Order: sequence, then structure tokens, then C-alpha cells
Amino acid sequence: MLRWALALLLPLFLHNVAAQQHDEDLMSFVTLPQIRALKFDVHYQDRDRVSPGYWFVAPYGQIEPEAPTHRFEQYQVGPYIYDGDGTLIWAGSPMFDNRNVFDFKAVYSIGDQPHLSLVWQHSWDYEDQGHGVILKNNYEIENVLPFRPDLGSFDIHEFNILDDGKTGLAMTYREQEISLEDFGRPEERTSILSGGFVRLDINTADVLFEWDSLGQVPLHESVHYGPDSPLEGPPGWDYVHANSVDMNDAGDYIVSFRFTNTIYMVSGVDGRILWRLGGQQSDFVQDFTFSKQHDIKFVESDGTHHIISFLNNASDEDTNDEPVSCALIVALDTGVQPMTAKVIRRYNRPDGGLTRLRGNAQLLPNNNIFVGWSERGYITEFAPEGEVLLSAMFNSTRFSTYRAYKFEFTGRPNTPPDLVASVAGTDASDLATTFYVSWNGATDVARWKFYARAAANAPPVLIGNTTKTNFETIYTAHGYLDWVSAEAVDHAGNVLGVSRVHRSRVPGDWAAAGFKGEVAELHPADPYTLYSQKEADQQGTTVPAGVDEADTSGNSSITPVDTTAEEALRMAHETYELVRDFGALLTAVLVLCFVAGIAACVYMVLHRPRRKSYQHVPSEEGLPEEQIRLQSTTHE
Repeated sequence: MLRWALALLLPLFLHNVAAQQHDEDLMSFVTLPQIRALKFDVHYQDRDRVSPGYWFVAPYGQIEPEAPTHRFEQYQVGPYIYDGDGTLIWAGSPMFDNRNVFDFKAVYSIGDQPHLSLVWQHSWDYEDQGHGVILKNNYEIENVLPFRPDLGSFDIHEFNILDDGKTGLAMTYREQEISLEDFGRPEERTSILSGGFVRLDINTADVLFEWDSLGQVPLHESVHYGPDSPLEGPPGWDYVHANSVDMNDAGDYIVSFRFTNTIYMVSGVDGRILWRLGGQQSDFVQDFTFSKQHDIKFVESDGTHHIISFLNNASDEDTNDEPVSCALIVALDTGVQPMTAKVIRRYNRPDGGLTRLRGNAQLLPNNNIFVGWSERGYITEFAPEGEVLLSAMFNSTRFSTYRAYKFEFTGRPNTPPDLVASVAGTDASDLATTFYVSWNGATDVARWKFYARAAANAPPVLIGNTTKTNFETIYTAHGYLDWVSAEAVDHAGNVLGVSRVHRSRVPGDWAAAGFKGEVAELHPADPYTLYSQKEADQQGTTVPAGVDEADTSGNSSITPVDTTAEEALRMAHETYELVRDFGALLTAVLVLCFVAGIAACVYMVLHRPRRKSYQHVPSEEGLPEEQIRLQSTTHE
């Protein structure tokens, strides 16, 4: 029977072990076990010249949302903020149901505090058509904007909050049916996807202006379809593929159509096309070429002179028009005839490759340019003259981000810091309490202070502090500390937030966890007694051996763990969890054996004339936490 039970359960155990050993390209945290954030591989060529700010990315595994499954998957895709070393600052994926997010960035035009904006993609079954979302800098959702029903899903390419702080731009795709007269086939009709944009009131989602390519951009401008293209049913030919839009102070719009290789200026008064840059009908004499472009934005615009930035992909899934993709800043003069377009800055992709899909180019406040090459989250920051100052990429080959941005930002989470503490040791004299603390989205934490209490409502005792070293900081203090909390402090010493008071985790089976002493003698330490020894020492009293010192002024002599030690402690924690899982497995095996034994006994009893009484085996199920804890320390 035991052999049968092991054969049944061992594969489940081994699968659990394997699950903990793969995905080395993802971060894991004790305080936020539901999060698996992507790791970055970061390389600086000149750190002193990079622009200050955080990276805003939204990794996804596939462009269309996946159908939900019955197996639990930790949160991975969605909006994330990282610092310049690739350290996680905020993981927003749980807020958006592990669903794809696009165009995630900071916004400074709404009110007097920074905001965040993003596109929350439609659901896999289209029951939810997606939204434009605006968040406050405490990460609360301020507004969720749907599209008008006839506009379909909120398109993933763009949610551009304008400088007025009241309106935003978004792309649209509409299913249409048209004659192929433009291709000399007037008797035939096909379905097409026309492309355009709308200007929305970001408080009401009302459409204030809308424009569509149908009737404005003829079929023959497309480089993706031609006179011999076969007819298609709905949704039809994606003949222009609209992917970005921006507005200048005059109220005119600049829009990018990828499948016409053209940038269009559209009148904000009557919607007519004022001019075309690039493509088959360019109105400019230009000293450069571009194709399959993304992320057209105004840098300056004063009527007849415009400076724009964009990513020249120079390729698509099937073709290469140039050998390398690049970010371009271009000056346009529309006050002369013929109109002229000249490159004033060009930044080739550093690895010499092609970004065939997606991407963006962002001019930074210090005149550097930050480029998102999309695939694998590849990003580059260039100096104005073209030197590469920084490059980074996801460690994972399984994820990309449609765009990547860099902004200065202050995050003020409205939730308290997360804290987990656990106790371990081999005997009563070397027990230690390890703290794991993080605060998802907080940007200004410089140090953590750690406190313990003798009881839930007892006054807190400062046991030490350490510098914030990562998204999750690890700190180890001497003694079995039961009621614990942590405090986030900024560089000026101001308290930013305080965790809830937690009870430290203790092993369910002390002996299995390596404890060699008498379990019955285990009791939480009184932190006031344990950590007042510093004062006693200053008065000439000897501090007992093995007791670390703590300074209630805020400076601790307890050595904080370094990065290598952090990883070792994290591995130890995971090993402990694994051992606990193994213990659960053995328990399950014993239970199965016990049940099998009972079944065998029942069988024997049913076939014997004498009946045997059975004793009830008490269970801890349903006991209050304190009673369970008391039993764990008084029974071996």
C-alpha cells in the first residue's frame, strides 16, 4: 500500500520541485509570492550622462489575450516600473487580471500630481472590449474609459493624454466593405479595416473629434495590398494599419499608417489631409527614407516648421527595406515649395538588427533619446550626439513590450508595506528572526526600520535598521521575535509608511526544520529585554554572549545581509518551503496509509464475528491560531 501511495504522489512532488527550479529569468519574492517579474540584463556605457528616471514597460507573451486556464499562473504580464539598474519598483499585473497592457507611461498634465495611463486590452472572449485607464500616483484607478460601442475594442496602439490634461487620443479600426474600383475591379467588393483616431474627453469618454482613412486614403497607397490581392471577408484587408497619433498646439493631428509607409498631417478643423510625408505620394523633398514606422510624435510645431520623432522600423514580418532600424528626429519646412524634410538626428539600433514590429522613440528632457526596440524588452538610451549610454533587455526570450518609456516619477502607494518574518535555528541560543519587506510602488524608501513587540498591543521596540537594497529587502535579527513590523524611511528620515503587525512564521515541525533543542522550552523572546542590552553595556554591564546589539536611536550594529547573502537567505527560505511541501507529501502518504489501514481493518471486522470500537483522533482543524501555535511549542 505504501509503495502504491508513493508511486501515485511522487510525480506530483517532483513536478513541484521542477516548478521551483525553472523560470530563472523571472524574479520571485517572499512578500509578494503571486508576482513573477521579469529580470533585466543591464549594461551602462556612461552612467553619469543618462537621464534620471524609471523605466515603464508592459511585458506580454503574445499580442492577443490568452484564454484563461484552470492551472494557477503567477502574475507576469502587465504594467511594471523598474529603476535604472533593472530593480523592480512596481508590479501592477494583479490589478489587470494578468491581461495584456499596452502604452504604459507616466503623465504630468493631469492636476498637480503625476498620473499613469495605459491601455487595458480586451478580454480573450471579447466580452470586455478593453479600456483606456488612468491611475493616480498612489496606484488607485482614477478613470476607466470605454470606447463608444461602434468603435469596437479600445485599440492597443495608443492612449495619448494631451497637454491640456482633459483630452486624449486613441487609434480606431473599423470594419468596412468597399468596391475595388481603385484597383480597376469595380464589380468586386471586399471587406477592409479602415484606420483612424478619436479625441476623447478623459473624464466622460465622449468623442470630441474622429477621423477615419476611408474616403481619405485610397487603396492604392497601401504597400500591403495591390490590384491582384484576393478578396477577403470580415474583418478584411488591414490596408493602412494605423499605429500612432499626436496633436500640436494649432489643433492639427499627425498620424502614422504603417502599411502605407506614410505620415499624414490632418486638419483639426475639417479633417482633410494637409500633407503626406513618405510613401508613394510624399509632398516633401526628403534626404532620407523610412518605412513601417511607429510612434510619430511632435517635438516642436509652429505652423510652417515642425520637428517630429519616430521609429523607422525599415522592415516588417516579411521584408527588409533597409539593413537596420533606427530612431529619427526630422525637421519639416512646409513654408517653402517644394516642402522639405531633413534628418537632424539618427540613432541606429546598436546591435545592427531590425525591429520588424512595434517599438517607440522618446526624446527625454535632457535631450537624450530613449528607444524601445520592443522584442525582449530591448531598450537603449542615446546621448544627443549618438553615443550609446545604456542598453538593457529582458533576460527572458518569451516576452516583449510594445513600447518602453522613461520618466521621473514619485509613487505613493495607498497600501502598507508587505512584511513576512520567519524564525529558525538549531537550538534556543541561536534562534534568529529573518525579515522580508517590500513596498510595491514606493519610489522614495531609503531605509527600513524593524520593530518587535512582546504582544500584539505591546509598545514596539526598535531592533535594528538597514538600507533598502532591492525591491525586497532581507534583514536578520537575533532571537525568536514574535510580533513584528517594519517602517519605511526616506533619505531625510521621514517615515513614509508602516507595515501591519505580523506574527513571525514558525516551523510546523521544529525537529524537521533542524531544531535540536527541547521544543517544549521554546518561547518568544521579550524584545525589550533582549534589545536593551546596548544600554546596559554602555553603563558597564557586559552583554551576554551571542546577543546582538541594537541602538534605539536608529543605528544598528546587527550586520545587514549583502546581496549574496540575500540570495542565500532567499534560497534557504525556498528550501524551507520545499521541505515543508515534502513534509506535506509525507503527511499525505501517511494519511493514505492510515486510511488504507482503516479500510483493511474495516474489511477484517466485517468478516469477523467480534466488533471492535474505534477511537476518535483529534485534529487541529478549526482551532484558533494561538491554540495551534501553543500545541506546536509544547508537543514534540
